[in-house]
Amino acid sequence: MNEDFLSQRPLPEGLHPDTLALRVSVPRSGYGEHSEAVYLTSCFVQPDAATAARRYAREQPGYTYTRSGNPSVTAFENRLAALEGAEAAIATSSGMAAITLLAVALLKSGDHVVCSRAMFGSTISLLGEHLARFGVNTTFVSQTDVQAWRAAVRPQTRLLFAETPNNPLADVCDIAALAAIAHEAGALLAIDNCFATPALQRPLALGADLVVQSGTKFLDGQGRVMAGAVCGSRALVDEQLRPLSKTLGMVLSPFNAWVVHKGLETLALRVRAQSAHALALAQWLQAHAAVQRVHYPGLASHPGHALAMAQQSGCGGAILAFAVRAADPAQARRRAFHVIDSTRVCSIATNLGDVRTLISHPASTSHARLSEPERDAAGVGQGLLRLSVGLEHAPDIQQDLARGLDHCLAVA
Repeated sequence: MNEDFLSQRPLPEGLHPDTLALRVSVPRSGYGEHSEAVYLTSCFVQPDAATAARRYAREQPGYTYTRSGNPSVTAFENRLAALEGAEAAIATSSGMAAITLLAVALLKSGDHVVCSRAMFGSTISLLGEHLARFGVNTTFVSQTDVQAWRAAVRPQTRLLFAETPNNPLADVCDIAALAAIAHEAGALLAIDNCFATPALQRPLALGADLVVQSGTKFLDGQGRVMAGAVCGSRALVDEQLRPLSKTLGMVLSPFNAWVVHKGLETLALRVRAQSAHALALAQWLQAHAAVQRVHYPGLASHPGHALAMAQQSGCGGAILAFAVRAADPAQARRRAFHVIDSTRVCSIATNLGDVRTLISHPASTSHARLSEPERDAAGVGQGLLRLSVGLEHAPDIQQDLARGLDHCLAVA
């Protein structure tokens, strides 16, 4: 840390995450600002040549070049690590950059990965296609079948990777069980915690080795910037991931880091309120005659409900998916499109975690790059709609969805 930063009183041990979200940061500059400054600079002036040499040799703390470190980025990393219960965090330019960094840093040709087949479409493409070109093999298994995960492990397995709840069906995997399988095999377990966020779920406390976050989603919370991060032990984050991130340039910009850093201050309040709205909407959708099925772990009818309530602090989260009732895939697609096009309040967009409610058709957007068999295996049918529930008055969103759903019944 540069000498130009003021020392701060150390925080006491045992503070609640809601307090850490507001108080963990980097020391203030000599100006004593209360709200963290944003350091929009590509490089840092050194006091003399000897100090510059020591800092570049990593013999003395201090900032040299923003690709290697920046106070705004450090502030975000420190705060997120505290919320996830991690020793360290590394920020990246996006959530997919975080996953790519993790994979490239930890895997080599001949290594094997076991991954849920119900992951974000880009994650499946990265592991199943792009890394396969470099000799990394991946076996995709059922998100919820613990025995399938165990059976897929090989002597070459180095990583188990799951997203829980997953995108878009909100299926839940048993983090502790997968951690046990990974560690028995001498492998690592990485969990994509994008849907739940540390406000609801802390995978490291359940045995995971690494946690991936897309700061673009709930961490920012207002759909403003792209960001990502990986959290874990210092040995993994600082010794294996950080050097490669610097080399590849997969770093987060200082401004984006500052935006997401400030977003963390209201994360818990937003996610809890959005989750309450999501539960109300899920219950209403479940009773609607035009809806075939609702996927939301907060519902007692969800197969992973009990596990989700145990892992996610008794909360179902703010993301749900529902399938419109139809006779065949073609009709399902038409009806799904009609529901989307009938909305006036919901935003038609593929992001999630925004304070504004977003609606999307996964089969033609986020999962469009997958083949039809791959989408079928992931449960992403043509009638499926995903809803990222925001902070609007919940009955207004209900009425917005009812406009299209009621029409589906009228023309049935």
